[in-house]
Amino acid sequence: MADTQLMTIPGHIDPVPLPRPDLVEGVTPRADGRTDLIGLPKKRIAELFATAGLDAKQAKLRAKQVFHWLYHRGVTDFAEMTDIAKTMRPWLAERFVIGRPEIVEAQHSTDGTRKWLLRTPDGHDFEMVFIPDADRGTLCVSSQVGCTLNCRFCHTGTMRLVRNLTVGEIVGQVMLARDSLGEWPKGGDAAALGTRTGLDDDEDEGSYTSDGRLLTNIVMMGMGEPLYNFDNVRDALKLVMDGDGLALSKRRITLSTSGVVPKMAQCGEEIGVNLAVSLHAVTKDVRDEIVPINRKYGIEELLQACADYPGASNARRITFEYVMLKDKNDSDDDARELVRLIKHYKLPAKVNLIPFNPWPGAPYECSTPERIRRFSDIVFEAGISAPVRTPRGRDIDAACGQLKTAAEKKSRAELDRLYEEKQAALAD
Repeated sequence: MADTQLMTIPGHIDPVPLPRPDLVEGVTPRADGRTDLIGLPKKRIAELFATAGLDAKQAKLRAKQVFHWLYHRGVTDFAEMTDIAKTMRPWLAERFVIGRPEIVEAQHSTDGTRKWLLRTPDGHDFEMVFIPDADRGTLCVSSQVGCTLNCRFCHTGTMRLVRNLTVGEIVGQVMLARDSLGEWPKGGDAAALGTRTGLDDDEDEGSYTSDGRLLTNIVMMGMGEPLYNFDNVRDALKLVMDGDGLALSKRRITLSTSGVVPKMAQCGEEIGVNLAVSLHAVTKDVRDEIVPINRKYGIEELLQACADYPGASNARRITFEYVMLKDKNDSDDDARELVRLIKHYKLPAKVNLIPFNPWPGAPYECSTPERIRRFSDIVFEAGISAPVRTPRGRDIDAACGQLKTAAEKKSRAELDRLYEEKQAALAD
């Protein structure tokens, strides 16, 4: 593994992750001297092309073409960029590369859920999960290697925080999922097809179609706290939402936070996606225990930030995630207090009740089905939607709260051997 310094973390209550020191203007150095273009916006690509020797007009034109091929068409080889002169393609390949996160291991659950163990160029592992449903397909994207919030019910929270993922490593997860699902446009050349138009901000949710795609939704609910890697998450999601690129509507993207209050308004203003909040308790004592960031930003402060979230409305409700822990946060009184808080702050909200997903050494048990149903009924009867989430991917540790890189369960040598065997099987 490369020698990557751990980020400075002032404490487990209010961590302030620092940017990686080896990043200069968004570009991660490579051993071969080339620059990886994935994660870079059109303007930055044009700047790099100009620095490499193209005049300003030529650099701007080539950046527009390359951006389209990268993010709309999903190509990974400059030779496939058919509207760029054949003499220009080798020039690009000598100086630049089109990357993807390295796949270490891919697992399929019996319920159709897929989980990928991915590796960064400096040798750190993280995970992403794809969850298919009848009317949608949701990609659960990670924002950090590890996590520092120490939520006691969450397996990821037992890991140390190694570093933030870069813009390229975040948007690369979406692109890798499209690779795996075979969902890039096929046939025709770029000039004939043109670029997809972006979806209107005022578009009615009911008018959105996925164009037959499996991947229709993105949730920033993987490993890490997205708002502690705000700049990189924002820039990655802007690429995902760009009408000339991946072109996914902001209405189809949800960012989940454990309650980093100072960044919530900025998230609404600068990203504008749906907000989900990991609430999980309605009293100070219980939330202090299971979501330690509550000791820094309490429930009242958090709910006020939700009430002030830009764009929140009955059409775009805030989702409160609530993991059901036996004899900890699942009583009738807890349900009634949850209703009271939502109504007191006049929140346009829905509640996702999440049966606790067990992992070895977990200090909690899942509430009984009867208790979960009763909790849901109390919230529903108050006029607030409170569906019970069906656990997905439990058999491959891909369910909510279970993500913890398999590198801690298998040796690096074993993972490398499994990967080599899989590649050999594919080649036969």
